Amino acid sequence: MSRLHVDHADLVRFAEDKVNLPRDKAQEYRAQARRLREKLEGYLAEHPDFTLKKMMLSGSLAKGTALRSLNDIDVACYISGASAPSDIAALLEYLAERLRKAFPNFSPDQVQPQTYSVTASFRGSGLDVDVVPILYDSDPQWYGNLVSQEDGSFLKTSIPLHLEFAGKRKTAQPTHFAQIVRLAKYWTRIMKRERDGFRFKSFMVEMVLAHLADGGADFSDYPEALQHFFTYIARSDFRERIVFSDYYAPRTVGSFTEPVQIIDPVNAENNVCRLYTAQQADMIVEAALDAGDALDAALAAPTKQETVYYWQKIFGSSFQV
Repeated sequence: MSRLHVDHADLVRFAEDKVNLPRDKAQEYRAQARRLREKLEGYLAEHPDFTLKKMMLSGSLAKGTALRSLNDIDVACYISGASAPSDIAALLEYLAERLRKAFPNFSPDQVQPQTYSVTASFRGSGLDVDVVPILYDSDPQWYGNLVSQEDGSFLKTSIPLHLEFAGKRKTAQPTHFAQIVRLAKYWTRIMKRERDGFRFKSFMVEMVLAHLADGGADFSDYPEALQHFFTYIARSDFRERIVFSDYYAPRTVGSFTEPVQIIDPVNAENNVCRLYTAQQADMIVEAALDAGDALDAALAAPTKQETVYYWQKIFGSSFQV
């Protein structure tokens, strides 16, 4: 295995230059979400009957796995009370109205219901905050019913437990777990651009890598870690069930009929791949096989030009050394 032309250090530089959300931007975005939350919390203190109970940063920014291309922030908003509607459209309008009351300095058009969330737009930064409602009934672990961004159904989840799950893997492999997640997500972004109909959502990427890490995979060498990721998808045909034991016993997981099965680590009844078809799974396997072959070729290439050519098959033309 040749590392003469492209090695781990080159992938580190590529990630810093092209893949990762810059640290100052991440801090700016987190501060913006924090100001939004603090303003809501101040309003709640003055209006104890208000049904919005908690606002929490979620998604890739909260987990530290955001890409440079990030253009919106995900925030979970816990809603409690018998007056909260269970109809999706009515719930989103209900949330939008109350956010406008909590943030009277926003003009009405800055808080707009979308299909499954409410978008709060900040004119200064141009950044959007997608506020996703979660119907909450005082569960101590903050379980509630989330509006799924995939199909609008209600889905039992706990944002704090999801963040804790990711945090455990990041603690076990500081820097490297989050970085490999970002590199793999960047690869999927390239595949979506190059392959018509390709789907591989970021949460699934994160769960595959968490499964590999739990099984003992060392992510400290990025070419090897990426090859491990591609090889697992190809070897398993992306049909191997993935289950975690952090918050429930794996034996309690029931049967699922979908071809791809990655079980939500905080909800044993939720297959996060339930909407993926066999054809879509096959596209992921094919892309992983091609990426693995390109990586092997890159590590064996005799010249720098040829090495970079094969790495660009994985990460696109932005990959330069």
